[in-house]
Amino acid sequence: MTDDRSAPAPEPIRFFGTSWVERGRDYWLRRAVVPVGALVTVLAGALVLRFAVSGVQLSKAGGFVNGLLIAAIAVCSCLAALRNWKQLTEGREALTGWMAEEKSLGAVWMIGCVGAAAAYFLRSLTEAPGEAVRRAHYERATAQHERRSAGRSGRPGKRRKG
Repeated sequence: MTDDRSAPAPEPIRFFGTSWVERGRDYWLRRAVVPVGALVTVLAGALVLRFAVSGVQLSKAGGFVNGLLIAAIAVCSCLAALRNWKQLTEGREALTGWMAEEKSLGAVWMIGCVGAAAAYFLRSLTEAPGEAVRRAHYERATAQHERRSAGRSGRPGKRRKG
């Protein structure tokens, strides 16, 4: 018999907790609600960015400045979407180089929030975002725990020496 207290615990996923392990009714309800919330976030973020662009257009700064602003928003959204997609499909530890930068690229991630939310929305259509990575880690840890505990059956203190 194994000691359940030493068994690995599943890591919670944002908005899903550990419901992804059993995939019960609560999990499926959240799987329906999370994409809707992500889509609302995309629309709200796009509206805020639209107001920002309108403000710059009202200042009559010129076509070059307007084009530059729109290009900057598009690039930031694409970079944030790529980073978020990689994080959701491969895990946070897979982020290397410029994708791993938190502080120096914080403004890029903030401006690109629409792209990040869009990636989250698309990923949530197929699974709980990050579920595949967490499930692989959990199954690997559980299998490793079962192998270790299978080798410790009996009374290890009473082994014969010699």
